[in-house]
Amino acid sequence: MEHGKIVEWLVKPGDYVRRGDLVAVVDTDKTVMDVESFQEGVVADLLVDIGETVPVGTPLARITQTPAEVGPPSHEAPPARPVAAEPESVKAAPPREAPPIAPPVRHLAHRLGVDTGRIHGTGKDGAVTRADVEHAVAARPPTAGRVRSSPRARRLAAELGVELSAVPGTGPAGAVTVEDVQRSAAHHPEAGPPESVAAPAAAEPAVAAPAAAPAAAEPAVAAPDRVATLRRAIGALMSRSKQTIPHYYLSTTLDLRAAVGWMQTVNAQRPVASRLVPSALLLKAAALAAKDVPEVNGFYVDGAYRPSAAVHLGVAVALRQGGLVAPAIHDADTLALDELMEQLRDLVGRARAGRLQRAEMADPTITVTNLGDLGVDSVYGVIYPPQVAMVGFGRVLEQPWAENGMLGVRSAAIATLSADHRVSDGLRGGRFLARIEELLQKPDEL
Repeated sequence: MEHGKIVEWLVKPGDYVRRGDLVAVVDTDKTVMDVESFQEGVVADLLVDIGETVPVGTPLARITQTPAEVGPPSHEAPPARPVAAEPESVKAAPPREAPPIAPPVRHLAHRLGVDTGRIHGTGKDGAVTRADVEHAVAARPPTAGRVRSSPRARRLAAELGVELSAVPGTGPAGAVTVEDVQRSAAHHPEAGPPESVAAPAAAEPAVAAPAAAPAAAEPAVAAPDRVATLRRAIGALMSRSKQTIPHYYLSTTLDLRAAVGWMQTVNAQRPVASRLVPSALLLKAAALAAKDVPEVNGFYVDGAYRPSAAVHLGVAVALRQGGLVAPAIHDADTLALDELMEQLRDLVGRARAGRLQRAEMADPTITVTNLGDLGVDSVYGVIYPPQVAMVGFGRVLEQPWAENGMLGVRSAAIATLSADHRVSDGLRGGRFLARIEELLQKPDEL
């Protein structure tokens, strides 16, 4: 990705933001993603207008530490660099206390139009939980004649010409979500935007406008064109990977008898919604193995390998409209299986809804692709530069297994490794795959 277009601002001058808060929505060739703030303070002014396409890395907003520091709008004075620390001569008024909230829950609240500052958290130390957000939506009194929905869903419905009252809501208390509107529009392609919104004003561009469009008033690019753009971007990246990275490939068949047996025992004591799937065990084992074999976890940049101290596990996700993205589950090696499952569900859902965050797309240290649910036995991936390895998992199935002269049947899956020969070799790659199988023999310790 080289350029992106601001399609929505989630903050305005005067708003107080914290590190990790979502501040803008950016459309790129690959997906629509949320951009989070890396600073805490007050939004002084916005430096990029809605509908403007800018290179990756362009400053989007100026953030200061106190309302007193907020200067004139950006068109009256040159933008200042974001303030990294509060000057001693300025005493900032303490911000309004906000309950702790995890990023996935904050994202859900934003998507449903819920002000988390007004929610009484029932989690540990008063943390706002997913259930708290859903309860707030259910308790919100519906306006007469108005369908319960998120602000973003209402705006998208207007742009696509979708009647909200005809859309089945899948959100809390039957609320209509963005995904519901997109699904309805896909099922009824003959519906189009009404004349009053067919040519929106420059200040309110269509959220689905393509990154390459210079002005919001231009017609939105059709879905097939976006898919073609995505395919070209993927093709260019994969061609560069194969031309510049000396790949080598290894495979092994994983003995999953212990892992599947343990998972079945655990799932028997859980409700359906919280049960584990084999992918969670495979991802966790891959993350732990990458921590133990650093030659597969990092980046090859400027002619040198830079191992990563953290394991940010990229997960290849197929998009419904075609193409794929590979956002990261951060610090995957440190997550409990249940946390990893929750983050995996959240990540896949947001990837397919076009609601990824910039950091999730920018820093995977190793990527996993799993095509087992499609019936694929094995997959040999192409490395995502500047990463140095790609892990593939096939389907879990029962197959004959011989051990100590005895023939039986065990659950098994084929694991593959595509790795960069500039950084590792068959010995280190073999140790990585062997470590994955070793970890899966003690699933209760994952």
